[in-house]
Amino acid sequence: MAGRDRPPHRPPGAPGGPPGPIAFVLKGYPRLSETFIAQEILALEKLGLDIRLFSLRQPTDSRQHPIHDEIAAPVTYLPEYLHREPGRLGSAWRRARRLPGYKDALRIWWRDLRRDRTRNRIRRFGQAMVLAAEMPPGAVRLHAHFLHTPSSVTRYAAIMTGLPWSAAAHAKDIWTIPEWEKREKLTDLDWLVACTRYACAHLRDLAPCPDKVGLVYHGLDLQRFCPTESAVSRRDGSDPAEPVRLLSVGRAVEKKGFRVLIEALASLPETLHWRWTLIGAGPQLVDLRRLAAQRGIAERIDWRGAQDQQAVLSAYRTSDLFVLPCLVGEDGDRDGLPNVLMEAQSQGLCCLSTSTAGIPELIEHSKTGFLVEPDDADTLKRALSNLIADPERRRKFGAGGSERIRAGFDAAVTVRALYDRFAACRAHPPARLR
Repeated sequence: MAGRDRPPHRPPGAPGGPPGPIAFVLKGYPRLSETFIAQEILALEKLGLDIRLFSLRQPTDSRQHPIHDEIAAPVTYLPEYLHREPGRLGSAWRRARRLPGYKDALRIWWRDLRRDRTRNRIRRFGQAMVLAAEMPPGAVRLHAHFLHTPSSVTRYAAIMTGLPWSAAAHAKDIWTIPEWEKREKLTDLDWLVACTRYACAHLRDLAPCPDKVGLVYHGLDLQRFCPTESAVSRRDGSDPAEPVRLLSVGRAVEKKGFRVLIEALASLPETLHWRWTLIGAGPQLVDLRRLAAQRGIAERIDWRGAQDQQAVLSAYRTSDLFVLPCLVGEDGDRDGLPNVLMEAQSQGLCCLSTSTAGIPELIEHSKTGFLVEPDDADTLKRALSNLIADPERRRKFGAGGSERIRAGFDAAVTVRALYDRFAACRAHPPARLR
């Protein structure tokens, strides 16, 4: 359950804010790969929002970012496996079945189960009962990060309690769940924010009222990611003692395109000297290392695994070119607008990526970075060759990217737009409280 010591909360009903706690439902917390969520929670707390975190899973990372220590919200871990906490589940059921919307939630869940006959669907209802039973006193809203599993748990709990609910949609959660599920969740929730125009257009087409779906970019904490004055790199790949430093940050999963990147790197001329660093862990890491060995480039790659934010920031500042060749996976999974691109650009680092999903909303080709078509190793190879050999071009694109971040992706601005949605709870209190 609640297992982390936190500083005391601001009192509910802080001036200008919503009149009580808001339950944020997350798939896992804390997570190294979800700094954008931690950044958002901290910024909302600083604006006066009283947040209580509910996580569907226990932490799996061996470390955490410093920003997690700054967040005041207490964390309650819902039963990850129902059979391991039968007493807690039974107590929650006895309380939940007396809630005004329990029968409606049960009916809707049965309908969902007939279309999705999985253990996960059963687990979601059990977690929803615990969430509804352990809701903080005076809670005014539930808010889910991600439209798939967290929104299912949130939706059932909201129906049980009569509380309104909202959600934030990002990437995989949009593209890997069935259309019926997206339509019904968009019907039930109050509002949803997506982090790209690309995702907004898709979800507005499915929503019964398109106005329910809004665009709020994640943005970047520009105080935390302030640029540093450093000498401009003149490395051009001609000196084997000074190879151009390539960097990628991301989980080793299909949609990041690292397999395509390895193929492109392996086909570069032997006379072009480079070294690639990959920061991130994931299910494909072993296969990627095997592929690099097969292509004869393993000795030119640093596999650093998952790193905290300070280590990642240091890597941005000592690299020459950031590469993230995103693509659409076989299961439809794709990125939205990867935060690591914003982080890299904030440090004036030239970014090479693909024209996938929301990435063109950040990177204007040949102005604030360089874009190629996804899943095309030959085109990626040519772009790498040109950028590795041209430090002046890298400097130009890096400077353009840095200006773009400061002009349009300042989290101080983007989070305020999100906070205003939560603060509207004061003007429009829920019609039926538990």
